[in-house]
Amino acid sequence: MNPNSQSRTQPETEGPDPTVNTFQVDLRGLVDLLSHHLYSSPRVYVRELLQNAVDASTARRGITPEAPVRIRLTATSEGAVTIEDSGIGLTSDEVHTLLATIGRSSKRDGLEGARREFLGQFGIGLLACFVVARQIRVISRSARTPDAPPVEWLATDDGSYTVRTLPDDARREPGTTVHLEPRPGAEEWTEAGRVEELARDFGSLLPYDVTFVGPDGAERPVTDRPAVWDRDYPTPTARRVALAGHCAQTFGFTPLDSIDLDLPVAGVRGVAYVLPTATSPAHHAAHRVYLKGMLLTGKADNLLPDWAFFVRAVLDTDTLRPTASRENLYDDETLAAVREALGVRVREWLAELAAGDPERLAGFLAVHHLGVKSLARHDAELLELMLPWLPFETSDGRLTLDEFVRSHREVHLTRTVEEFRQVAPIAAAHGLGVVNGGYTYDAELVEMLPRIREGVQVSELDAGAVTAHLDPVAPQQELALASFLATARARLDPLGCDVVLRGFQPVTLPGLFLDDRQARHERDRADAEAGADDLWAGILGALRGSVPRARLVLNHNNPLVRKISAIPDAELAGTAVESLYGQALLMSQRPLRPVDTSLLNRAFLGLLEWATHPVSTGQQKKDTKEDGK
Repeated sequence: MNPNSQSRTQPETEGPDPTVNTFQVDLRGLVDLLSHHLYSSPRVYVRELLQNAVDASTARRGITPEAPVRIRLTATSEGAVTIEDSGIGLTSDEVHTLLATIGRSSKRDGLEGARREFLGQFGIGLLACFVVARQIRVISRSARTPDAPPVEWLATDDGSYTVRTLPDDARREPGTTVHLEPRPGAEEWTEAGRVEELARDFGSLLPYDVTFVGPDGAERPVTDRPAVWDRDYPTPTARRVALAGHCAQTFGFTPLDSIDLDLPVAGVRGVAYVLPTATSPAHHAAHRVYLKGMLLTGKADNLLPDWAFFVRAVLDTDTLRPTASRENLYDDETLAAVREALGVRVREWLAELAAGDPERLAGFLAVHHLGVKSLARHDAELLELMLPWLPFETSDGRLTLDEFVRSHREVHLTRTVEEFRQVAPIAAAHGLGVVNGGYTYDAELVEMLPRIREGVQVSELDAGAVTAHLDPVAPQQELALASFLATARARLDPLGCDVVLRGFQPVTLPGLFLDDRQARHERDRADAEAGADDLWAGILGALRGSVPRARLVLNHNNPLVRKISAIPDAELAGTAVESLYGQALLMSQRPLRPVDTSLLNRAFLGLLEWATHPVSTGQQKKDTKEDGK
């Protein structure tokens, strides 16, 4: 842009030889800025045309409330586009001042009283139409100065324009006509079908009737008011059907349900549609926002709280501030307040379902429990409300926490899915209440239980808690196996693992590897110390603490364990214990350390050697007998 350049303006006279003037901007630079940096697509030129017509009509109603409003958009088969309105109009002086200078418009000069009713705020106006047009012709007659003659403003994309007055019969009624001639390469945006489609997309909720005339000469309505959520319906069912149809047309899916978004104080009215299928919380929602009836964006991602990712909203507002391109919402304090209020409305809808329509709530939670869990993390009241409905994976099966705490006042929490799946069958058989906290948000919600359920205790599952719930072995039996247990402990001690003998279900499981967060941290510290130099080894050694160690719990009820414990060969028994340790470690699905991998290889080869040794000896004796013969 070149704000220092001057327009060459001379008095206009009625006639064929108007004075040529230049814009007070670098027009080519402006068009490049608009098309490549400000607007996402040339399609917005239709919005600019409609917006100018609506603003002019609003301005005229400001001085003549009973003035008729007519806005008609026309597209020819040759690609020319025309829009005509019965708005405030312009005089010759206003044309120079308002159309030739960027940053100013009739909305800023002399029309401040109606400013809040206007859609636009940035004064770029008709210059944006040069994105698709090589020439723009404006014929206007002022309603504020009825005696002033009509004026013509003719501008081309080389940065020049002319202004001249016209005879009275060129336009007898106040208002403005804008005619666009398409630039080469932009014909797809001025094709009649595309213009009508864009007009309906942008202007269906505009406050004034807008019509479209195509090459066939038929005049068709563009506006479709009132909005579908504001219409009267004979029954609630009829309204739900209409909203579902609107959602299918707008977003391409049939909603699971709909939520009215009515915030009169915030100047917001609309509806949110609940997605029929689960979606990722990381997926950015694309909401549709109208500003005073004009489509602002179909991709607003900052309208609702992040936790409300399970809905898609359509709303009209007259308070939120658009960005400079008028293609999104400006993230300011007003939007933050509206976002919070809309979140409260979604929460109220959930509460209403919980109180009056549990069947619909159950259907919703079956699909979108993750979104509700996300919200409940920051809202203890909502968690208490949803507690009878939200499903969790527990050692008693898939239950709500409300059901689970009736049987287990002491709740144990696992941090990973793998840890839960390892201990769940054993916990269920021995009455230990365990909840899987490995899924998104579940651990945070379980830890909130004591705040909303008196007498409930929550703790992270540790090896000691599990072992304490398993059946102890009779003292005389454990004493008889003291030698075996000493061998087993000696073999696993270098790995930071104790060996315990218990009886538990299922019988088919020979061993169970248990550890907790502290034990894992201690093993990581020990591994780091072993591979560090003297300095770091000393530092890491100083961090050693008396923390619980991992445990291999051998199942005394398992026949294989009983056979192994009876092996008289200490070396073979030790190898067998190492094999049980490796199998239990693999079952826990924890990452294997290099020392664990080495042990597994050693135990596997040792067992192969032991298994083949008797065969080889027998084969040698047989061969010797055959040689003697």
